[in-house]
Amino acid sequence: MASALHGEQVIPIEDKDDLLRITPLGAGREVGRSCIVLQYKGKTIMLDCGLHAGHEGINSLPFIDMVEPETVDLLLVTHFHIDHAAAVPYYLEKTPFRGRTFMTRPTKGVFRWLATDYIRVTNSSNSDSSALYTEAELISAHAKIEEIDVHQQVEVNGIKFTAYNAGHVLGAAMFLIEIAGVKILYTGDYSREEDRHLIPAENPGVTVDVLITESTYGLHNHEPRADRERSFTKQVRDVVRRRGNCLLPVTALGRTQELLLILEEYWSRNVNDLDNVPIYFISALGKTGTRLYQKYVMDMSQRIQRQLSRTGRNPFDFRYIKTRTGLSEVPDAGPCVVLATPGMLQSGVSRQLLERWAPRPENGLIITGYSVEGTIAREINNSMEEIQALKGGKIPLRMMVSNISFSAHVDGAQNCAFIDEIRAPVVILVHGEENTMM
Repeated sequence: MASALHGEQVIPIEDKDDLLRITPLGAGREVGRSCIVLQYKGKTIMLDCGLHAGHEGINSLPFIDMVEPETVDLLLVTHFHIDHAAAVPYYLEKTPFRGRTFMTRPTKGVFRWLATDYIRVTNSSNSDSSALYTEAELISAHAKIEEIDVHQQVEVNGIKFTAYNAGHVLGAAMFLIEIAGVKILYTGDYSREEDRHLIPAENPGVTVDVLITESTYGLHNHEPRADRERSFTKQVRDVVRRRGNCLLPVTALGRTQELLLILEEYWSRNVNDLDNVPIYFISALGKTGTRLYQKYVMDMSQRIQRQLSRTGRNPFDFRYIKTRTGLSEVPDAGPCVVLATPGMLQSGVSRQLLERWAPRPENGLIITGYSVEGTIAREINNSMEEIQALKGGKIPLRMMVSNISFSAHVDGAQNCAFIDEIRAPVVILVHGEENTMM
């Protein structure tokens, strides 16, 4: 999208030799393929390098040819989601980039498996496009990535940068970058809500000259979290009580684990009514993801650590949730709840289940995260009466469709409050659709 390039911001200063240039190569006026470039005092830093879920192949990349890769000193990746990190192996292996790349320890650990899943899903889809890199190239790129701890300051070629908790997903970080005394804070995706397992985003508590912040939800405000949880669990329960199947399209790792914790807790409180209703998490990464979250539990909230200390049981060792790798392991009969990838319903198991269950009114579809423009998850939110089958033809859409977002992004009020707290003289909004950003 050419519009993504229109977001370039030039910050005027008295000495034109000291120009700070900030260029979105992706996610300037869109959600997807986040990639922001800072250029100042002869230094160049790339912030995130992701893919767009609404595009395929080379068209899903950021506009990386706008900046010479060999001039980039640093690539800082805020978190493991596809739209922020999945282009990293391409950039490291298929361009002349020779700078250093940093992620937090949990981000690097999870990213490896999400990128593997991206390769698998892309290469097995009905699309003519194949993955942008091979498994061997991913392994090579992953070995080049360096780890940074939260609150650790690193200096590379005169560029100082520090990671701070961002709250969005496990391991997500904001980056405070300092070049020649100028401080830039890049939030990436962030959340200031405390939930079951994440530490909320923090204020670095320093003077910031430029704030680059996400604006995913624009001025829209979320319902209170407790209300959303009640509505979510009620809708799930209503579907299975009428003997229907409830589909929750999700990403393999990230907010999915929060949904699993919510459902596990709700089933345990209502075991007499729901014990015979199975919950399936279908993902090639399901078991790997659970092990990763068990491994990094000490990087999570005090709430999750207290629960572990009190019970001696890892909260991600689920009693009521069955992890499966494919549809063949899920029985056809009876009510059930299924969390399946991908979250945008473009292909894969979630799309297969949507096509199978869409015609029956007792079934339900609950979209639990942000839906990117150009995906069926966004379109189906807009009251479609039928859907296009992947193999051709139309399928009637009679199942109940609702949207209860547990997307861990700040809403309008939270973002405005954070901007007021930081008090940066220059604020740049990214990662938002043009019609909702302002």
